[in-house]
Amino acid sequence: MSVLSKLVVGAVLACSLPLAHAADKSFPSREIRFVVPWNAGGSNDIAARMLQQLISEQGVTVIVENAPGATGAIGLTKVANAPPDGYLVGMGTSSTLAQIAQKLTPLKNEQFSHIARVSTDPLMLLVPADGPDTIEAFLAEMKKNAGKVSIGTPGNNNLNHIFAEMTARAAGVAYVNVPYPGGSRVIADLAGKQINAGVLKPSESKPQIDAKYVKPIGVFADERLALYPDVPTFKEKGYDVFPYGPLVQMAYVVAPAGIPDDVRQRLVAIFDRAIQSDKFKTFAQQNGFLVDNVSGAALDREVRDVQGTLNDVASKVFVTAK
Repeated sequence: MSVLSKLVVGAVLACSLPLAHAADKSFPSREIRFVVPWNAGGSNDIAARMLQQLISEQGVTVIVENAPGATGAIGLTKVANAPPDGYLVGMGTSSTLAQIAQKLTPLKNEQFSHIARVSTDPLMLLVPADGPDTIEAFLAEMKKNAGKVSIGTPGNNNLNHIFAEMTARAAGVAYVNVPYPGGSRVIADLAGKQINAGVLKPSESKPQIDAKYVKPIGVFADERLALYPDVPTFKEKGYDVFPYGPLVQMAYVVAPAGIPDDVRQRLVAIFDRAIQSDKFKTFAQQNGFLVDNVSGAALDREVRDVQGTLNDVASKVFVTAK
């Protein structure tokens, strides 16, 4: 290469590096699309729209898009196949991890860059307002009507389904599993007495509980919820709904795998600031879910750990639940 050619190449490189750095610092230069793989009105949708508002205060525009179906797999497939530029992200959940555990979806965790955990959610057993008042009364009803009592869940072969199955095992009878494309559909049919019970989060059932259309009778957790201190846990009533180890229902933000590190860190900063804000923490408390500070590489590890547990649990539960 001639001296002149080397000088030209050096000049081009010297000019291109600052420009690339400037372009990275400008992210995002347009709106970010946030795919929620569930129906509008469910807990994940509600949380996403609250984050949308809080992120707008940072001068960043987020557009929430609902893409329900296949227990979250349809929407997350859209995210996995998107260009890895950070302008399309999605809401991952433990439900999709359960699908992956059972090989019910071709999705893999390696197809995503994990950004930040939005929530961890306790799950509750709810019945219509005039349904049984206690866990014991509901289990007695299941025994009396073996194989006929229906329990609705948002999606199928997920944590909600696992706990519906654990409820039936506590009664020692079969039941009717009724999967829906989202929690809002479950709560609507439960309030309308189309199903006998539902396994739902407080965040997607609180308005109907407050309006006395439905009522919670049991919590799938080790401790009672601060939001519903009078509702007992299955554990304190002597029913083990975690026979294969602890399970956590969580929601978290993902981007396509392969996004540049600086873009990933910018997304982490944007979502972390909103999730850790006092407004979002108050919103979480009011809606009965928990907020912690898990993002980036720490979230990578958390997802791997939950996936490992589900790989074990799902094979033991759904072999008989299907």
